[in-house]
Amino acid sequence: MMAVLGFVAVLALVTGLIHLYLWKRLVRDTTTPGRWRRIGGIAALVLALLVPVTLAGTQAGLYWLAWPGYLWLALMFYLLVVLVVLEVPMLVARLVLRRRVVAAEPTTAAPEPVLVGAAGPTEPPAAGAVAAPDHDPSRRLMLARGAAIFAGLTATGVTGYGIRTALGPPHLDRVRIPLAKLPRSMDGLRIATVSDIHLGPLRGRAHTERIVAAINRLDADIVAVVGDLVDGSVAELGSAAAPLRDLRSRHGSFFVTGNHEYYSGVEEWVQEVDRLGLRVLQNRRQEIQARGGVLDLAGVNDLTAVGTGLAAGPDFAAALGDRDPSRPVVLLAHQPLAAKEAARYGVDLQLSGHTHGGQMVPFNLAVGLEQPVVSGLGEVDGTKVYVTNGAGFWGPPVRVGAEPQISLVELRSA
Repeated sequence: MMAVLGFVAVLALVTGLIHLYLWKRLVRDTTTPGRWRRIGGIAALVLALLVPVTLAGTQAGLYWLAWPGYLWLALMFYLLVVLVVLEVPMLVARLVLRRRVVAAEPTTAAPEPVLVGAAGPTEPPAAGAVAAPDHDPSRRLMLARGAAIFAGLTATGVTGYGIRTALGPPHLDRVRIPLAKLPRSMDGLRIATVSDIHLGPLRGRAHTERIVAAINRLDADIVAVVGDLVDGSVAELGSAAAPLRDLRSRHGSFFVTGNHEYYSGVEEWVQEVDRLGLRVLQNRRQEIQARGGVLDLAGVNDLTAVGTGLAAGPDFAAALGDRDPSRPVVLLAHQPLAAKEAARYGVDLQLSGHTHGGQMVPFNLAVGLEQPVVSGLGEVDGTKVYVTNGAGFWGPPVRVGAEPQISLVELRSA
C-alpha cells in the first residue's frame, strides 16, 4: 500500500506540471482575461486533481471514479504529446507573424519640420498617414486557438481508437522459436502464453471468460500466465478470476507473480490461483515430459518482491540451479529485465509480459529505457526473450500501437 501511495504522490506532482502546461496552451493562450479564462483555470485544476484521486479512490473501492479518471488520463497524455509536437511549428509561425508586422509598420524617410505653438513644439502628422494597427496579438490568438482545436480533435480521435482496441478481443500472435537443446521428438511443443490480464475496476469475469475460451481453442500443450492477473484483492475479484479453472492443456497450466500481485495481496492470490488449478512456480521448476522428451519449465517471483516483505524475491539459483544442463529450460518471469540474471544460468527461452507492448504510443519509447525487450522476440546475453503484449490494460482503457494479445509460442528443434 505504501508503494501505491508513493506512486500516487509522484503522479500527482507530474500531472500537476502537465496540467499547468495544458492550461497555458489551451486556456491562457486562447482566451482574453475574463470569465472564460477563469472557468478554464478551474476546469484545469479539477482535472489535475482527478488523476491522483482516481488512483487512490479505486484502491479504496471507489470504482465509479475509474472511467472518468482513466479516460481523462489518456486524453491528457495525447493532448500533451500533440501540443509538444506543435511547439516547433508554432514557434516558427509566431516568428513569421512578428516579421510581417514589423515589415508593415510605416517608416519616415526624413525628419519633418517642427511647429512651435502656444503649447510648445509639436510634430505635424504626415499627409494622409494613420497609425499602423498592431495585428500581432489578434493573429497570435487565432494561431493559438487553431493549435488548441487541432490538438483537441487529434487527441480525442486517437483516444477513441485506443478505447475500441483495448476493449476488443485479444489478437493471437503465433511465434516459432528454435531451441538448440530441444529434442527432435518435442518439435512443435506449444505454449499458450498470456500476461497482464489486469482484472480490476474496468474488467471483470466476462474478460476472463473470453481469454479462457480463446486459449482453449488453441489446444496447447502448456498454458503460461506470466503475471499481473489482478488489480484488487481476492475478496473483490475472486469471482472474476474463477473462470481460470476451465483452462485446458495437455501438460498443465502455470502461473508466476507480477508486480501488481504485490499490490493486491500476493499470498492470498497465490493460494487462490493454486486452488483454481494453476501451478504457481515460485522460484521453482517443473519437469515436463512430452512426446518422449523432457523440458524444464521454471518460474521466478517478480522482481518487485525484493524488499517488500510480502514474499520471497526472485531466486534464480533455487529455480535453475542443480538441473541437467543438457535439457532445454523455459523460464516464466513477469519482467523481461529478469533475463539479465536468467542468462547467467543458461536459460534457453524466457517468456514475459509486463510492458503491455508500450500500451500507448509513444510511451513504448519510455518503456524501452527500462526493459531490454518491449514486445515480441528478442535476445538478452544469449537468452531468447519473448514478450507478449498482455490481454488487458492498466490505467486508461486505451491501447494505441499495441493490441491486446494472447501468444502461442511453438518450440522448434534447431
